[in-house]
Amino acid sequence: MNAPLIDHILRLAVSILPVLLFLLALHLLDSYKLVRGRALCTAILMGALVALVSLPVNVLLMRWLSLDRAVYARYVAPIVEEILKAAYVYYLVRSRRVGFVVDAAICGFAVGAGFAVVENAYYIQALGESRVVIWLVRGFGTAIMHGGTAAIFGIMTKSLFDRSAPRRRGVFVPGLVAAVLLHSFYNHFVFSPIVSTVLIHFTLPLVILVVFYRSEQVTRRWLGSQFDVDTELLEIINSGQVSGSPLGMFFRSIRDTFPREVVVDMLCYLRLHVELGIHAKGILLMREAGLDPRPSPDVKSKLTELRHLQRSIGKTGRLAIHPLLHSSSRDVWQLTILGER
Repeated sequence: MNAPLIDHILRLAVSILPVLLFLLALHLLDSYKLVRGRALCTAILMGALVALVSLPVNVLLMRWLSLDRAVYARYVAPIVEEILKAAYVYYLVRSRRVGFVVDAAICGFAVGAGFAVVENAYYIQALGESRVVIWLVRGFGTAIMHGGTAAIFGIMTKSLFDRSAPRRRGVFVPGLVAAVLLHSFYNHFVFSPIVSTVLIHFTLPLVILVVFYRSEQVTRRWLGSQFDVDTELLEIINSGQVSGSPLGMFFRSIRDTFPREVVVDMLCYLRLHVELGIHAKGILLMREAGLDPRPSPDVKSKLTELRHLQRSIGKTGRLAIHPLLHSSSRDVWQLTILGER
């Protein structure tokens, strides 16, 4: 192996390994391992795709706007790149494919890592710069910055999405603004590249660790409270004593609004939804204990039946029983744990 090739491989390793190792550390820190390996790889690939798209877009915009490279890097490139990176993370949050803030942080960082890998590989080829310090800064500074801004977008967007009505599209704005400003600040080189790199390594891990700590507390509280509620509701349904319970009073109140067969389907839908929810929460509890359980063989058939009942009762029927399902974004997300296995 000749010296130029070895030098090229070393520069590539220095520029991409830090961000990938940081991502691996985040994944290992997650007690519940809610972001599965396939989802993590998909997020990395999406970030790489975003980088491939942003490179020609940046070149065209810089020529069209007739801006100096430094000015473009400070004020325009952060907007273009953060919007593109944020798109997939927002899709994950909006489609309820992430259940907790820490999941959004990991997926966001994975998108940023994929972006950084492609960008650094491109610059190694384009610049031909052999000084190790340049690639140390790009690996430990710029690459971590790309992952960090996307993670911060995920954290803020998921937090606002959980607190707001799901139909509010503006929940992504604060996170996007924060990501763009941080990216722009980094590109202003207020401090020397080495100082900026050191600052990133002091602040970003602290922010992520705080998010992990708080998210695990939220997860434990949610599992504890909702597991008890779901178990009690399922016991009422399975006992056959629905008529004398508040649940029976609710169904009596809507029996004049919906046909009898639809009311029966509503009760079946509720029972199945609660059963699957309990099963999903049981999987999470076992994951926390270090186990990797598999859903029972009949889960897929139950999910199919749930979708059939969902169509049967219709949108109005789902709205009617919505209060009984406590269907927050997290409660809907839990079913995806079963569907992805």
